[in-house]
Amino acid sequence: MFAVIKTGGKQYRVAENQVLRVEKLLAEAGETVTFDQVLMVGEGEGVKVGSPTVKGAKVTAEVLEQIKDKKVIIFKKRRRHNSRRKNGHRQQLTVLRIKKIAG
Repeated sequence: MFAVIKTGGKQYRVAENQVLRVEKLLAEAGETVTFDQVLMVGEGEGVKVGSPTVKGAKVTAEVLEQIKDKKVIIFKKRRRHNSRRKNGHRQQLTVLRIKKIAG
């Protein structure tokens, strides 16, 4: 069984026992998180598509850890003006393990 959930402005296709990296959630390692915005749930012929969400469907996940992603370099240059700017950014992520899909 799989589900499509929405979190952090993105959509993720998840299955049970899958490890997933999403935008940072306010939860500590070991806590349980529930996602109510389930856009699609099912398998094979029994797929339910929500409009916009499936009523009564929930996905439960366990928080494994809070991490930072790889550094992304932002480099801006205005040619012939001797103007340069270099910045770095590391996005904060939450690592989840999907425990249960109910729908």
